[in-house]
Amino acid sequence: MHSTVFTLAMLLAAASAPASAQTATPPSCPAILQHQFPRLQDAAPQNLCQYAGKVVLVVNTASYCGFAGQFEGLEALYAKQQAKGLVVLGFPSNDFGQQEPGTSKEIADFCFNTYGVKFPMMGKTVVSGPGKNPLYAALVKATGQEPRWNFYKYLIDRNGRVVESFSSLTTPDSSSLTSAIDKALAQKP
Repeated sequence: MHSTVFTLAMLLAAASAPASAQTATPPSCPAILQHQFPRLQDAAPQNLCQYAGKVVLVVNTASYCGFAGQFEGLEALYAKQQAKGLVVLGFPSNDFGQQEPGTSKEIADFCFNTYGVKFPMMGKTVVSGPGKNPLYAALVKATGQEPRWNFYKYLIDRNGRVVESFSSLTTPDSSSLTSAIDKALAQKP
């Protein structure tokens, strides 16, 4: 009887193996994404691990910056490459020139109503200096580059490696940025 139960258990395990083998396991969360931030629109907590296995472009933004027109290009880039695994993450900050003085609601309304921003935006935060948030501390440590102004960009590959940073002058449609994104998207996690 004992061997019959053992054999039955083995058969049941074998029968269920193909189904479990076909179930994709979510990629493990790399250290760079192990952070949580409030979502801009409603302050709902957002765990960045939800973007594990994706290519992530992190951008500090400011509504009243001369580079604010980049919102439109960032949204176009996100819309074009999202299906391939790109996520653009916006982090509004008032660190440079006091160009993001508004509340979360004002910032969210501006981004959506003026530029149609649908890519994920986190709550207003500090991205430079000694009080920078932990994600930006990790980005600076990985690249040796502190953001110098609004719309500074960091590119994280599917494996959670920070592969490059880009100045505010680098527009979302610049060949240096788009080729780095394409290269990162082509890599498998």
